[in-house]
Formats: sequence, structure tokens, C-alpha cells
Amino acid sequence: MHSLPDDPFLLVYDDSAEYGRHFSVPAFAASHGLDALRLPYVAKVLIENALRHESAPGGSRPRAEALLRTYHPDAPKPRTGEPADVWLYPTRVLAQDVSGIPSLIDLAAMRDAIQARGGDPKRINPHIPVDLIVDHSLIAEQAGHAGARAANEASEYAQNRERYAFLKWAQGAFDKLRLVPPGKGILHQINIEYLAEVASTRTTAQGARVTCPDTLVGTDSHTSMVNALGVLGWGVGGIEAEAAMLGDALVLRAPETIGVRLRNRPAPGVTATDIVLSLTSILRQAKVVAQFVEFTGDALDGTLTLEDRATLSNMAPEYGSTCAYFPVDEETLSYLRRTGREPEHVERVRRYAQAAGLWRAAGAPQAGYHRIVDVDLAQIGRVAAGPNKPQEKVSLAELPVSFRKAASAMPATTGDALPDGAVVLAAITSCTNTSNPRLLVAAGLLARKAVSLGLRPQPWTKTSFTPGSRVVTDYLQASGLQAALDELGFHTAGYGCATCAGLSGALTCAAERAIAAGNPRVAAVLSGNRNFPGRVHPLARANYLASPALVVAFALAGTVERDLDTEPVGWRPDGSPIHLAELWPSDAEIDEMVSAHVRPGLFTQRYRDVFEGDPAWLALPAGTGACYAWDEQSLYLRRPPYLDVPQQDGAIQLHGARALMILGDSVTTDHISPANEIPPQSSAGRYLQSLGVAAADLHTYLARRGNHRVMMRATFAQPTLANELLPQGPAGATRHEPDGETLPVYDAAMRYRDAGVAAIVVAGKDYGTGSSRDWAAKGTRLLGVRAVIAESFERIHRSNLVNMGVLPLQFPAGTTRLTLGLDGSETYDLDIDAGLSAQGSVSCVIHSGGGAPRRLLLACRLDNEHEVHIWRAGGILPAVLRQALADSGSAQQP
Repeated sequence: MHSLPDDPFLLVYDDSAEYGRHFSVPAFAASHGLDALRLPYVAKVLIENALRHESAPGGSRPRAEALLRTYHPDAPKPRTGEPADVWLYPTRVLAQDVSGIPSLIDLAAMRDAIQARGGDPKRINPHIPVDLIVDHSLIAEQAGHAGARAANEASEYAQNRERYAFLKWAQGAFDKLRLVPPGKGILHQINIEYLAEVASTRTTAQGARVTCPDTLVGTDSHTSMVNALGVLGWGVGGIEAEAAMLGDALVLRAPETIGVRLRNRPAPGVTATDIVLSLTSILRQAKVVAQFVEFTGDALDGTLTLEDRATLSNMAPEYGSTCAYFPVDEETLSYLRRTGREPEHVERVRRYAQAAGLWRAAGAPQAGYHRIVDVDLAQIGRVAAGPNKPQEKVSLAELPVSFRKAASAMPATTGDALPDGAVVLAAITSCTNTSNPRLLVAAGLLARKAVSLGLRPQPWTKTSFTPGSRVVTDYLQASGLQAALDELGFHTAGYGCATCAGLSGALTCAAERAIAAGNPRVAAVLSGNRNFPGRVHPLARANYLASPALVVAFALAGTVERDLDTEPVGWRPDGSPIHLAELWPSDAEIDEMVSAHVRPGLFTQRYRDVFEGDPAWLALPAGTGACYAWDEQSLYLRRPPYLDVPQQDGAIQLHGARALMILGDSVTTDHISPANEIPPQSSAGRYLQSLGVAAADLHTYLARRGNHRVMMRATFAQPTLANELLPQGPAGATRHEPDGETLPVYDAAMRYRDAGVAAIVVAGKDYGTGSSRDWAAKGTRLLGVRAVIAESFERIHRSNLVNMGVLPLQFPAGTTRLTLGLDGSETYDLDIDAGLSAQGSVSCVIHSGGGAPRRLLLACRLDNEHEVHIWRAGGILPAVLRQALADSGSAQQP
């Protein structure tokens, strides 16, 4: 290698390649007297990004130097010193339809604003490649029969015709936007199987074509799945993704890097699902929230396949980390080859990763991490997680006990049509598991043995299967295992997230009637990644995550009240028991089947037409023009109202503010902005019916996210959300003060707005866990909420609040809504200084009744100066619009 004369860190790594230059982190570290081998691999990717974007040749690189000091254990600056900010310019954006469509609607609205002020609307265009995969609109309404997929896809097109036509317009209107139409799979599985390059080529601001790490952000929190390939990326809200599309950096305070050392081999019969559910529990306890997790240890040398790694990386949001990174190594290249990547590309990945210091050789020395978490894979057994959180790991023996404990808080069963603990939903779903052939082959082999013994699911159990890739169907059909799954009702119901995203459809008629008649103590079992209350299905109060094979086993047992490790799964016709051990396939059986039927040619064939739609897609109108032709009568797509907002400059006084909601711990984005079917009695349901929409046609909150009038009414409307202002109140309601009237949340918020009263939300710990759901922040802002005061925030939602101009504030240690005795009658005076700085403080005075005012100093969770700028601008979208107008020379500013 040699350097080029214009930049000491721009080196040649391959003289024979057209793009054989790269920015060298090892050379940069050496220039500071440091060995790059001591850097975490994640840090090398970030430093390369800074080297490539930060300055002109020969210029200083303060951001790269700050990252080097922060992440190198031997750097002169103490590790405990002030950390740097990460300014990540991703090479691409990954989106799904639920968050992607609102993002494109926002861009379309910006184009309208530019045009209205005399500018060129085409100035609003993605600066980097954007891939949008339609995978979140399929509802598994039909299941358990051969025609389920066709029926569900026909219904999907009928319900989403307007949204999909908008996408076809966007595909033609915006540069660098590629669409994967419905029916092809789940974005994260498509990402690792096809889209991810690992090593990309890009042009620098100085015009140099270079090889660089493939980096991305995604509008879905499970974007971290691609970390298994050595591709750094994580989930962001759709709002942040828009900023990245338009060329802005993602700015965050540099997290710590936590090394997770994976040791030894798992016991026979233990699956990647068991490992990730155990890991989620371990890492939640290790408090890795908002940190960078990087995997190391001897288990990376031949123990975990890349598909196993993908299962582990996928669930980073569940253990709370920003990413869950595996370095590039021989297993990475092996996966690229077995998924049909070109040999020349695979070799380029090797050469670049080795030259750039991103390659991990077997037995490589461990990098310097802020701390290490040890995980012994040999100690992990067969487990599930539930009934309410993915970190609630339970052994099969503990599962019935956990259900009974959860059921004790449910209404007593009065009917006898269903037993307590009845499994009313058993779904093989989610890219977490369907991207891993070993997991699905294990389920198919278990199904084949069960069929041979005459076992069948219980009549109250709805069974469904929604793979994340059409390749899954190919290898299961070729192996004959899909026929066995079909025998048990696990027919393919479509290709999409479905049950994992809360789109599980109706239960069996018998189950729904029985629950309505007084059998509420039922459960769902799914191979998904989230099981928050109300997410999987509103009638299933207890939800367990498990491997696909265990999903099949629980469908056969029909209950979670049985320890499947020791009690029978079912019985033979002669009454003799059939135990799980008789059904469970050996590792050798699984490996043999995978080796025989999962071939590179399947991937090459299936992904040849991934961007081409079926006849239903091709028949949709596409629309033309730089600006979208809005239909003012549309109940799906409306121009959003949050672009023309005032800046929040100078000193700001929010005096006399009222708490719109007082909430507890672990409020999820599902609670704030639900995804499932719109209930007729909900505020959004009543609104739509008032406009002539039949109760049967209300559709889902997911589908109507392009209509802010619906989504404002949906905010805080999840039936399982506990509002402490109304402990026994109806779902989606709150108490309006000072009159004490019970109102829908939307109505109370509008009454506060009309009276000129600022609204706030008060909450406990881990506010905003779960999906990277931008409408959880958009809805909050449109309800007039100016600030959220919580004990702590989850990373993505806190960032989304900032990007919508909502101020996240944190109680001082030891102070909570409970210690303050808040009951909703209080008013709040918030004083925000004109010189508010990142991680500063805000004065809060709480007035209640005739007592003395209580004074608090709240921590301001604007974590860097970039966030202060965005919040002052009223949010990222007004900030981007003002910049676009300034660049176009328009005198009319919003």
C-alpha cells in the first residue's frame, strides 16, 4: 500500500481495482503513536467515516481525533474524559413502508413548501441511496389453509391501494429510491441476504472514488440485524432517516463500547433463539442501553454461523444497545458466498477489510473495550421469554409458573370453553428467526415427526407462518418439510412481519367467542422479538417468544400450563404420552437438511426480480410530476402540518403547564402509537366512522400513518396503557384539569391548546422502549406536548422527540412522580434559559393546591449541540426546510 500525495491517510489497498483506495484507520492511529489493533472494530468504522467526511485533504480532523481518544485504550486522554460526538454519514438508508411512507410524505410536503415559495421542488431529493421494502402491511387474517397467502395478499392490495400508488409516484419522483414491492419478504432479511455490500464504493466531497465500510440507518429498530455481517447500522426514527436521506449526519454522544465475550459451544438442541433470549436477559441486567455492543470470544471461531449471529444482532433493541456488531471474518465471506454474492465482490470484501483493519482473524487479540460481559454458551438451555417483555427469560419448567402469576392479575375465568393458558395463537414469524435456516428446518423436522405420530394442533389455536424471504419457501418445499408444516396448519400466510408487528389478524371464531364469554386467561406463542402487552393480539394478555420449533410444539400442546420438558406434548391414540424429546431433531439431522437444500442458486434466482412487482403492483397508477397530487378527501394520505412551526429561540417560559398523561415505567412506543387494527370505539375509530367509514373498514393504525388527523387521535390510545390520572378509566382517555372531566386524550389536548395551556407528559423509567416509531413523537408533538419529564428514556424515542421539537427532561436521581406524589392537579412552570446548552438543566416549579411550590432542576436530555440546534429550530424537518430555502435563495422562510 502507498499513500497518495494529497492526503496521508488515503491509501491504495489494491492497485488492480478501479476503486482500490481507502481511508486508512491504521495509518491514522499510527500517526498518533497508537496501534489500531487495540481499537474496537465499531470504532474503526466510525473513525473511517470521520476521516472520509470531515475535512479537505491536508486539513485537521478534530472529530476523528476525538473518536480516537475516546475509543483507544492507550490514547493520551483518559477513558473517563469528556467523550466525543459521533457524526455518522451513512452510505445508505433502509426503510419499511410503515415508517418509510410517512418519511416520503414529509419529503413531498417539503417539495410543496419549496414550490410555494418560488423554489425548485426537486431540491428535496435523497442524497444517498434509499431502499424501501414493503413488508409491514400484510395482515395474517387468513391462516391455516392453502389459500391463506393469496387471500391475505389480495386483501393487502385492496386496503392499501392508495398508499401503494403513492409509493409508485415516489419511486418515479425521487432520485436514488428503490422499492421492493409487497410479497418479497422482510426488510432485514432481504438486507442481509441481498442488499448489504459489507464493502461499498462512494465518492468523497473532493471527487475521489474510494472503498469504504457499508453503513446504514434504518426506519426500523431491528436494522441492527445487519451488524452480523460487519455492517454498522442501527434503527432510527423515520424523522432521522429523512435527515440522513437529505445529507445530514446522525449526531450522538459517543457511546461506550461493551465487549460481549461469547465462550464455548451450546449444548445439543439449544438454538440461536434460546441464545438470543438468554442474551437479552443478561445484557438488560448488564445495562448496555444506548451503548455499542461488539461481540468477541472463541465462539466466533466456528461455533456460531452467520445466521446465528444475525439472530443475536437482530434483538439489540430488546437488550437496549445501539448496535450489536460482529467483525468481518471468514464466516462473513462464507455467508456472502452461500447467499449467491459474486466471487469478485466477496474477494474485494476480504482485501478491503484486511487492509482497513476491519478483519478479524481466528484467535485475534481482544480489542480494548470500556467493559466486558462474559456469556458462557454452554450454560444456556432451552428457553422462552414472557409473558410481557422480551427480557423475561423463562425455562420451559418456569413458563407455566410465569403464566399463572400473570393470570392472577387477569379477570377470573367464568366460561369453560377454553382451559386457562390456552394457546390461541402460534405464529412462526419475524426475520429474527426466519432468516436462520437451522431454526426453520428444526421446526419442519419436528412437524414431520409430529405428523407421523398423529399429533395435530388444538382447535382453539390459530397457526400461521410468515417467512421473511421467498428463499425460505424454496428450501422448505425442496426438503419436503413445508408439507409437514402444512399438515399442522403452518401454511405460508404471506411474506412480511405480520404477527411480529402486531398484524396477527383475528383469532379462531371459537377462541374469540370463548374469550368474550369469560375465558380471558389465554396466551400467544410466537417466534418474534417483541411481546409487549397488546402488541401481538389485543385478546392475548400473555405472550411468549420462543424458537420456531417450540412454537410448533406449543401449538400441539395447546397450552402454556404444561412443562414441555417433562410433561407430554400430546398422546398417541393408545393413550401413551409423546414427549418433546421424541419430536426434537438432532443437530446432525438439521445440519444435513440445511446442507442439502439451502444453496446459493436459490438466492440468486429469487433476488433476480426483487425490485419487480407482481401484476397487482404493476396495475397500480404511478402518478407523475415533481409534486404529489394530494387528494383532499383522502383518509390515508394528507399533507402534514408540522413544517411551518415557529423557532424556539431565546428564553422560553412554559408556565402553568398541565400533565396530559402521568405514566409508569417501560412505556413503549406501541403504547404511545399503537399499530394494530383500529377499534371502532376508539377516538380514531369514532372519527373515521363519523366520516362514513364502516366499522369493518377502519383498517390498522399502521396503514393510516399518512393521515395525521387519525394518528393524533391514536396517540396514547393503546388499551393496555395505564394512565395514572385515570387508574380505572377507559382506554385512550385522560382527566382534564382544572375541571376534572374525563375526556379522550385527543379532546383534552385540543382543549388545552385552545386555552393556551402548554401540555407535558410525566413518566417513569425507560420511556419509549420498543420500535423506532416516529409517530410516537409526531403524535406527541401534534397534541401540543412541549416536554416529556421522565426518569429515563430509550435512545430512539428520545431522539425522535428532539427531532419533533419536544424537550426531553429527566428527573434528578431519587426523584420520581411517586416521590413527588403527583396526581394531575398540579401546574408546572418550566424556565428554559436562552443559553441552554447540551446536557444542561431546566428549572421546574410544581404548584399543587395550597401547598408550597416544589422546585426541581431537571436534566435537559438534549445530548449534544446539534440536538440543541434542532430543538431550537422546532424539529429536524423545519430545520431542513429552512436550509433548503436558504440554499435556493428564497426570501420566504417558514
